[in-house]
Amino acid sequence: MFKNIKNDLPASIVVFFVALPLCLGIALASGAPPFAGMIAGIIGGIVVGFLSGSQIGVSGPAAGLAAIVMTAITALGSYENFLVAVVLGGIIQIVFGVLRLGIIGYYFPSSVIKGMLVGIGIIIILKQIPHFFGYDADPEGDFSFLQLDGNNTFSEIGKAFSNISLGATIIGAVSLIIMLFWSSVLAKKAKIFTLIQGPFVAVVLGVIYYMATKGTSLNISPEHLVKVPIPDSFDSFMGQLKFPDFSAISNPDVLITGFTIALVASLETLLCVEATDKIDPLKRVTPTNKELFAQGTGNIISGLIGGLPITQVIVRSSANIQSGGRTKLSAIIHGFLLLISVILIPTILNKIPFAVLASILLIVGYKLANPATFKKMFSLGWKQWVPFMVTILGIVFIDLLYGIGFGLAVGIVIILIKSYQNSHFLHIEDNSDGKHKIKMRFAEEVTFFNKGAILKELDSLPRDTYLEIDVRKTRYLDNDIIEILEDFAFKAKEKDIDIKLVSERGVVENPDSIIEFFKLRPKSA
Repeated sequence: MFKNIKNDLPASIVVFFVALPLCLGIALASGAPPFAGMIAGIIGGIVVGFLSGSQIGVSGPAAGLAAIVMTAITALGSYENFLVAVVLGGIIQIVFGVLRLGIIGYYFPSSVIKGMLVGIGIIIILKQIPHFFGYDADPEGDFSFLQLDGNNTFSEIGKAFSNISLGATIIGAVSLIIMLFWSSVLAKKAKIFTLIQGPFVAVVLGVIYYMATKGTSLNISPEHLVKVPIPDSFDSFMGQLKFPDFSAISNPDVLITGFTIALVASLETLLCVEATDKIDPLKRVTPTNKELFAQGTGNIISGLIGGLPITQVIVRSSANIQSGGRTKLSAIIHGFLLLISVILIPTILNKIPFAVLASILLIVGYKLANPATFKKMFSLGWKQWVPFMVTILGIVFIDLLYGIGFGLAVGIVIILIKSYQNSHFLHIEDNSDGKHKIKMRFAEEVTFFNKGAILKELDSLPRDTYLEIDVRKTRYLDNDIIEILEDFAFKAKEKDIDIKLVSERGVVENPDSIIEFFKLRPKSA
């Protein structure tokens, strides 16, 4: 595990700086105590990171669950009751893994997965623009189009430009320039610049800037800084932990919430696994059932000590990959960094400007939403481009799950359309005697989706036609299609159409019963 530490340690620091505001922001967006987000980040890094089969995935609290969590806390009456649902959700996820349901993630089209990556990249950029300019009315981690502060993604940007904080904007811009210069120039000059990451330098500079400009016109006011809870003592630190009230376990709403958390968290995790495996430079494949077990275990522990639900998350995972992370050690170290920092240096963390962290996330977002991806998807044709774009628009204008759902629905419709079009192949010949000779070769699988296309072709056949139907390569023929052929055979006599059936068993001219003919075919066909 430690042979790649020279790559994993620098990457873990970047992931730590990305995770820190998101853990706190998602907790605020969920209506939960801020420390609950930190707990989920710590457990997601250390526990899930250790148990996971993913080498580059990073887990923690997810923005996609924020609305569910907020609704559930209110509906269940207390945060302690909600924690029971988190524990139950973890148990159900383990059951999902035992039942080998991890395969579900493989049934999402590649175009939707790529649309998810790009859509999240765009939403990160749009959501970080206000923080970059020092407008922090909406918390980090609120990725929905309709925001908690009453605005939407675009109106928030408009308000940000009307409420620019000069100090935050300056340090945000300087941090962005440093990181771009660091990766494009300095990292190529010497190894030291790959071991010490640009985001770390930017954060250190941000803390120095805040302290140096206090009391000046270029200062950064406290509301534009990270706000980690600061315990007075070990007892007050432990007092931030919440524990589930298991007397609520008989409440049907708790059980329903637990199942909802398990279902949504598992789906988000599996989609993230599929996405991170695609952008993993080493092209490793994550064992999905093992991942469900790891996530379930993490959610049980998180729920037992007051944390939010955990999933594997694409923002932190992509930041890990972009920063050169190679193994799960990166995710584990990032979890320990969160734990150590909230215990030992919360005061220093609270001097980090949000604008600096926004500049880090802007680079992460741009790399996910690289314009080259749009060009590549467009070149693949409309069957890839349409679900790709629908997924992106759904994520940007509603939220993650809706965007994926819309993209999947469009992908299924396209499959049905292509299935309708590709049920059979026609070859038309004219014989010298004037009788049309038409060969119809069926595809490998012909289902009721193809009824319309086949019926249209048969009805359009002219009189005095010699029709050859070739089913030698057909391995599945729906009964609906057989019935269509049976009805056509009856009408063919009136139109003086001769039918020749060609199968692996031989050739039959004008069979008395097409249904009986197919009954006699081998079961494999």
